Amino acid sequence: GGGGGGVRAGLHPAPLSREEKRRRRRATAKYRSAHATRERIRVEAFNMAFAELRKLLPTLPPDKKLSKIEILRLAICYISYLNHVLDV
Repeated sequence: GGGGGGVRAGLHPAPLSREEKRRRRRATAKYRSAHATRERIRVEAFNMAFAELRKLLPTLPPDKKLSKIEILRLAICYISYLNHVLDV
């Protein structure tokens, strides 16, 4: 919170700091709902990007389920391999 005390605080509360205004705004249901929606869209885009990358990577079997870290590691190895093939 903010400071301010004494008799005057009840009649004329001290102006809110920028941080306190931000905290109060974030506490509203409308803000939380909008934030949750933005986060859901972000995570969906993130997962779609991993799915697209996954389609480009060779594995046996081709539809083998990979974790995100496995997809990234396999992509690194595959890019390294392709660089090697191009250099030879």
